[in-house]
Amino acid sequence: MTRVLLADDQELVRAGFRMILETREDVEVVGEAADGDAAVRLVEQLNPDVVLMDVRMPGVDGIAATERIVASRTSSRVIILTTYDLDEPLYAALRAGASGFLLKDVRPVDLVEAVRVVARGDALLAPAVTRRLLDRFAEVLPRDDPRPERLTALTEREVDVLALVARAATNAEIAQRLVITEATVKTHVSSILRKLGVRDRVQAVVFAYDAGLVRPRGSS
Repeated sequence: MTRVLLADDQELVRAGFRMILETREDVEVVGEAADGDAAVRLVEQLNPDVVLMDVRMPGVDGIAATERIVASRTSSRVIILTTYDLDEPLYAALRAGASGFLLKDVRPVDLVEAVRVVARGDALLAPAVTRRLLDRFAEVLPRDDPRPERLTALTEREVDVLALVARAATNAEIAQRLVITEATVKTHVSSILRKLGVRDRVQAVVFAYDAGLVRPRGSS
């Protein structure tokens, strides 16, 4: 059973998501929060598998709440919700530790599948979506703590793999480019996540941009 917490200041939105999710036998909505502070408290109390987190809420917003949840070392994973495609705070939310994002007009079937994907420990963002986000926002948001020295923990081949991951290459594309098997790519990706101390592939991409390993298209 996948346990979900809903965090949105609009009761109607929460009710809609609850109705969609609870029609599935393998998903349970364990709580609701109307602001980020309440979401953080409920995560501590309920330890849900997934938090559906609105970006814009009164008081503590979704970005700050996500950062606090991730910093608490809980196993709960956050999916950011937004009304606007490529809303600027989303990049900051990903840097804070969110595992992906959804638009609020998401199809019910896609909402449920996203919850299942993130609950399994995978990142929600497809490669093309990751590329669009980072190309749009990496130039305009500050790199407060790039920590390029963390790259020294990676082998030369792992750096090559990380650079291709950050350019939105799939495992199959990476395997073809580096002339290795997909199984070897998966092994390298797992090692990269462990060595960098990041939760998933999305966070590895964010690190690669922050560390200057790759740059957004069109930047110098």
